[in-house]
Amino acid sequence: MDEPDAKPALHGWLILDKPFDIGSTPCVSRVKRALREGGYAKAKVGHGGTLDPLATGVLPIALGEATKLAGRMLDSDKIYEFTVGFGAETDTLDGEGEVTESSDRRPALADVEAVLPRFIGSIEQIPPKYSALKIDGKPAYARARAGEDVEMKLRSVTIHKLTTTPAANTESLAEITLTAHVSKGTYIRSLARDIARALNTVGHVTMLRRIKAGPFTLEGAISLDKLDELAKSRCLEQALLPLAAGLDDIPALSVAPDQARQLRMGQRVIGVSATAGLYLATDQSVPVALVECDGVELKVVRGFNLQ
Repeated sequence: MDEPDAKPALHGWLILDKPFDIGSTPCVSRVKRALREGGYAKAKVGHGGTLDPLATGVLPIALGEATKLAGRMLDSDKIYEFTVGFGAETDTLDGEGEVTESSDRRPALADVEAVLPRFIGSIEQIPPKYSALKIDGKPAYARARAGEDVEMKLRSVTIHKLTTTPAANTESLAEITLTAHVSKGTYIRSLARDIARALNTVGHVTMLRRIKAGPFTLEGAISLDKLDELAKSRCLEQALLPLAAGLDDIPALSVAPDQARQLRMGQRVIGVSATAGLYLATDQSVPVALVECDGVELKVVRGFNLQ
């Protein structure tokens, strides 16, 4: 029996609802396998922002030409829901590590709400020593696991919004669930540690779920089981978001076919009437390039090989 014809390569975004206890890189491997099983032509695959194995939620997977935008996704804001368990701090700042400090103090909900404003805006935090940040070319977690004395440096991040979830017991909290809208580079585990310390106790993250990454939310996100199901039925397109979905904050600028040809060759286009700024140049709605306009001329920032 003849094999079914190969399907064209996919270009766009698959948004996974990453499950607990699996890393981001294995999820990329699962998508690559799904593309093979679905009979799709080979394409690049990458993720738009690492999630710890113990975290769940939105993991944008870029396919084909969308991988050129993965860096922008890494720089985007994120929104997380997370639970801080009070009474124990661990070396990993989550439930996987060894307890390094304990406290019998349990804060009231009013106490938590009183300290949260300290963590809103531009703040400095010390990243977890069990993190992927590199120190002299080697990940901090690798050095920590090797028994090295890892010294993490302060870094500036921005917390745009930080709110509590109503608690049944408001007087002595064993844990509290918070929602944080944060800038790139923010470590929620460090935020949880620092909030607990500000409450004169200690704590660690017991639950972490990313509910938004850049423009992508849990709405439309698929499970790994659903990914496999769509691959077997050769219809991954059903879950595919277009390349431009990763550029929801960038206005589209329609260009003529001859201008599109110039941009595809990396050439500048002169004589364009548009306000200065960043645009997604399109030819009959097909993305051509991410371009910078100075009011007269278009310069290619990132070109796309789409027809």
